[in-house]
Amino acid sequence: MDHSKRKFLKGAAIAGGTGLFVAGYSDTLKHVVSGVATGSSGKPTRDPIHGNSLAVEYRVDEQGDLHPNPAQRLANTMCLGCWTLCGVRARIDNESDKIVRILGNPYHPLSAQHHIDFKTPIKQALLGTSGYQEGGLNGRSTACARGNAMLEQLDSPHRVTQCLKRVGPRGSGQWQSISFEQLVTEVVEGGDLFGEGSIEGLRAIRNLNEPLDSDNPEYGPKANQLLVSNASDEGRDVFIKRFTFNSFGTRNFANHGAYCGLSFRAGAGALLGDLEKNAHLKPDWDESDFLLFMGTSPQQSGNPFKRQSRQLASNRAREGKPFSYVVVAPSLPNTVNLPSAPANRWLPIKPATDSALALAMLRWIIDNDRYAEPFLAAPHAEAAERAGYRGFCNASYLVVCDESHPRFGQMLHASDLGLPHGGEAYGEGDGVLVVEEGSGELRVAGQCERARLWVDRRLPTAGGTLAVKSSFQLLAEACREHSLEQYSQECAVPVSAIEELAREFTSHGTRAAVISHGGTMSANGFYSAWAIMMLNAMIGNLNARGGAVASGGKFNPFGAGPRYDLESFPGMVKPAGVFLSRSKFPYEKTSEYRRKKEAGQNPYPAREPWFPLSGPLLGEHLTAAVSGYPYRAKAWINHMGNPLYGQAGLHHAIGEQLKDPKVLPLFVSIDSFINESSALSDYIVPDTLTYESWGWATAWHGVMTKVSTGRWPVVEPRVVKTAEGDPVCMESFFIAVAKRLGLPGFGEGAVKGADGSLHTLNRAADFSLYGAANVAYLGEPVPAIEAEGLAWSGVERILPILNATLSAEEAGRAAYLYARGGRFEPVVKGRD
Repeated sequence: MDHSKRKFLKGAAIAGGTGLFVAGYSDTLKHVVSGVATGSSGKPTRDPIHGNSLAVEYRVDEQGDLHPNPAQRLANTMCLGCWTLCGVRARIDNESDKIVRILGNPYHPLSAQHHIDFKTPIKQALLGTSGYQEGGLNGRSTACARGNAMLEQLDSPHRVTQCLKRVGPRGSGQWQSISFEQLVTEVVEGGDLFGEGSIEGLRAIRNLNEPLDSDNPEYGPKANQLLVSNASDEGRDVFIKRFTFNSFGTRNFANHGAYCGLSFRAGAGALLGDLEKNAHLKPDWDESDFLLFMGTSPQQSGNPFKRQSRQLASNRAREGKPFSYVVVAPSLPNTVNLPSAPANRWLPIKPATDSALALAMLRWIIDNDRYAEPFLAAPHAEAAERAGYRGFCNASYLVVCDESHPRFGQMLHASDLGLPHGGEAYGEGDGVLVVEEGSGELRVAGQCERARLWVDRRLPTAGGTLAVKSSFQLLAEACREHSLEQYSQECAVPVSAIEELAREFTSHGTRAAVISHGGTMSANGFYSAWAIMMLNAMIGNLNARGGAVASGGKFNPFGAGPRYDLESFPGMVKPAGVFLSRSKFPYEKTSEYRRKKEAGQNPYPAREPWFPLSGPLLGEHLTAAVSGYPYRAKAWINHMGNPLYGQAGLHHAIGEQLKDPKVLPLFVSIDSFINESSALSDYIVPDTLTYESWGWATAWHGVMTKVSTGRWPVVEPRVVKTAEGDPVCMESFFIAVAKRLGLPGFGEGAVKGADGSLHTLNRAADFSLYGAANVAYLGEPVPAIEAEGLAWSGVERILPILNATLSAEEAGRAAYLYARGGRFEPVVKGRD
């Protein structure tokens, strides 16, 4: 066939196809055309081209000058559509005071892959997000669909905006509106509040002098019978803990992390030797060559969700620097797709068996000498740095392995062998021992340049010999307890795939990393997370370029800051006793254990598990509160949490018991909506939503620069007011309760300034504004906001409360922060 005939046939096919389309859709096309002109409802549209779409918030002329839309204002603040807590830019209609759209904040690293410099003027930042001179693509900052959906909650008909008190049985859904002042009075003073008998209020519960159980004095004072819970830290967690721990004095506080990411966080924290803060690492996306995702799938899960989605897309598209990744998941994830093949692949696995795969990889890496021996053999930071690494580990540290020894399983110190040491045994002067690589002699780890990884020997002591092994030796033995075939059978990943994955992971030096998260939420999640993150240690990638890196941190608003001390206050209480959840306390130190031993009984098992390493567990708090072991709770104040929905099986386990006031006498919820948990409350206090509230938050991890996100009311709160005219919310509730009880840390003279002056804590805004002043003055103080920045940022509406709370100098600098949605380090600081 010649080219002319081919063109003719193609043209005929196109024409025929077009004719069929027009014939089949002629009626639809007519309605489309008429709809553009007249609107789908038959009413004329505002614009023949754009229809009834939103008017732009500002216009850019040919010279690059910005012209605002006087009907709208802009405001940089924080999103709480998920726990990533991105910085966003709200468009607000001035007449209705409604948010019409949510966009990204270009200053914020969670909304822009390479955020703009913090000192950039507001007007210039907005110009960078426009299409002027094709700058919009490079300067764009985005919000996800969930972030945009959040604005609907503000005026939702389902929202709680009044103070509610139940008038029927608990859980019946029968409520009446009451004043804020009545609610506070009843919660504090107690009484026959529901015609069901007398209930102790918070005043009666707050007893710091009498033990709640004289037979078990370690349980602490009666004040511990108050349980306070929070969903998580969305910028106000420190405020709640101020009331809970240090003002009221109860030991019992917890959040949803116990049934969300704690298994991963604790496993990662154990690897990093930090079980207090549960630190963890994230990939250095920009410099990595290979990433392994186990139990997480960027672009559809994980934290920071939006940022890592953009980073993954950028890495897949980059030129001249190959990048590949593997996603280990039971089901095919969105992260693995055909357009990106073959640089990525999906590795199917049986659910909850990630630990088997991780241990199999560890075994293969050890058996095939694919580990970073110079890193693992460096017993202290200086030695590791001289070897070219940014961190060090205890792989060479010796461990006591005699089961009969009282310190079995613990690190070997000089004092264990009767060797000379400084200070007390196991103190700073009694160092952990290693075997020096060259001489084979024992050395204190801090005085050895390079230590042996493979150690299995008996050492002489005054009473004989002591069996010791190196940490690395113990890890290798543990991994070798099962063959690759056995691991394969457990996780349903073929041996060949395990070997291929381990080989690939160890083929990029330190420019590779493994990350996990939600996939470790199983009964063995702690061990899974530890084993998975151990793979990073095997290649020595900790804080290495392209490896697994730590968070950049934050500008701390709520510490003992340069302007205000928000960490301590006169009369501050130090909570004492055992958590309801039996956390951070060994069973062997309880009176129960002692009594059983003295009676000649076997003290095991305890009635319920004790968790000496884990932080507070909300699910265990609640089951203990209703079962009475170790003791009961008399009141529960729950802010924004929904544990009965969030933790599988909890509603079935205790839902009916929580309906019984004899089991839990007082239950107060603080929330904007009624959920499965707050539906069982006695009282509901309305709360301000994301775009109405104050707060300071940071990125969890995944950002190598300092991030402090400032949240402020960009619209008027839709909740009722207190008698003083302030919005009813979480802060106003705790302030009112504390003042009625006469508790320290709230009211007049509650906050100490850096100059020794005392300041009030009477309003919801106070605590956050004092925090803003601290952020503004940390390091190099930020400048005061200029008139143009004030006009373009929407911050003018909060100037009265800034000026009423802070000094004139502080108010101007705080306004500078709020105009930008917080304070953010420059991108280049991430590699300092």
